[in-house]
Amino acid sequence: MFLGHIAVGFASKRVAPRTSLGWLMTAPVLADLLWPVFLILGIERVRIVPGATPFTPLDFERYPWSHSLLMLVVWGLAMALLARAFNVDALGGLVIAAGVVSHWVLDWISHRPDLPLQPWGGPRVGLGLWYSIPATVTVEALMMIAGLWLYLATTRARSLAGHLSLWSFVALLVLAYLGSSFGPPPPSVAALRTVGLVIWLFVPWAFWIDRSRTLRAAPV
Repeated sequence: MFLGHIAVGFASKRVAPRTSLGWLMTAPVLADLLWPVFLILGIERVRIVPGATPFTPLDFERYPWSHSLLMLVVWGLAMALLARAFNVDALGGLVIAAGVVSHWVLDWISHRPDLPLQPWGGPRVGLGLWYSIPATVTVEALMMIAGLWLYLATTRARSLAGHLSLWSFVALLVLAYLGSSFGPPPPSVAALRTVGLVIWLFVPWAFWIDRSRTLRAAPV
């Protein structure tokens, strides 16, 4: 649920306005930032199987360290502690930890039953929203609109850069979503890993957005 995770990052600014969007956006996509790294290391596996679900050709064979519920709780706590070391307040740390875990919840809704609860085997779960393309696109689009609306209701641009940084980010996300959802399957797992690593660029971009915008009202 690519746009859904991004929507959580935007919406989190409403809950923790003093925390940079860089932290808040990284949290819900952290699992997908770790995933290509673990693919390169060979500790997680994916196959490209056209028709695996109507929405995506990816068959997630093994991804317990980046996507299991238990590990996302661990990663969430670790990221919250890291943020606190960079002077993020307690509320921000809590929202960051929740954002990391939210990735599993949204994936549980969208994936077929391939999502692990913990890294050492056991059942895999998933409600299978991806079996319906119209339902998937509708849910993600509504989440994105709501998340972006909450972010815009919380912040305003300091200057032209505040508009350019945000809307170029949104435009790229939408184009990437449309390409991955309705374009041809990735040519190889190696290409998929490379594209996955590009997502790391979203982290400094989100920090840039936050620096170029300010709160509409002083947080209480």
